[in-house]
Amino acid sequence: MNAATSTAPAIEVVDLICGYDGEAILENVSFTVRRGEIFFIIGGSGCGKSTLLRHMVGLNPPRGGTVKFFGHELGLNDVAARRERLRTFGMLFQSGALWSSLTVRQNVALPLEEYTSLSKREINEIATLKLAQVGLTGFEDHYPAEISGGMKKRAGLARALALDPEIVFFDEPSAGLDPVTSRKLDELVLQIRETFGTTIVVVSHELASIFSIADRVIMLERAAKGIIAEGPPRELALNSRDPRVSEFLRRTDTLT
Repeated sequence: MNAATSTAPAIEVVDLICGYDGEAILENVSFTVRRGEIFFIIGGSGCGKSTLLRHMVGLNPPRGGTVKFFGHELGLNDVAARRERLRTFGMLFQSGALWSSLTVRQNVALPLEEYTSLSKREINEIATLKLAQVGLTGFEDHYPAEISGGMKKRAGLARALALDPEIVFFDEPSAGLDPVTSRKLDELVLQIRETFGTTIVVVSHELASIFSIADRVIMLERAAKGIIAEGPPRELALNSRDPRVSEFLRRTDTLT
């Protein structure tokens, strides 16, 4: 790693244009995510939060702009380079996205089988360790249908952590969870950052999570097709003069 990349932010997004079928959902979006930061992408329904995430990680090709990870572009046209970049981050989807026909341990083993040349025994040992890190010891041989929604999210997180990624992306991690389970997931996210120094990027509209674990946020707005606020969430809630921002962030008594 050269000096430029060693000091580069974890993620740098410059003038990104995101959209589908010829329609731009977001235009000229620019921001950076610092190393080891818990960074939230927030906003109301339909503002483009998940769209931005999908374009950032290459699931959909951007219509313009650039995304760099630790100073390097993802390399959408270079299969080898893209594969190497993908090893540096994991992703937890809304539902957990577990394969129903595989056990929890087999689900966690999938990226290890895809991206490493480890033996089956070594892969099973790592998968078991990752499940222990998210509190699922004893559930390794259960199938997704046999565990709760919160446990599925934890299993999905264990899979996202399988390759010891430098960045983990979360798409609406609290969706479908009760407040207690959601809070426990937030605590787990904090634990991962503190233990491994992992950079965390979260798409969410849940105020409890935003105020409890986010270091900084960007807020998207549908009509603006981009970012209307950026900064620590509590500071934005207390000081923003934009009614769209204050209405979103002060819609409960979370600040009290």
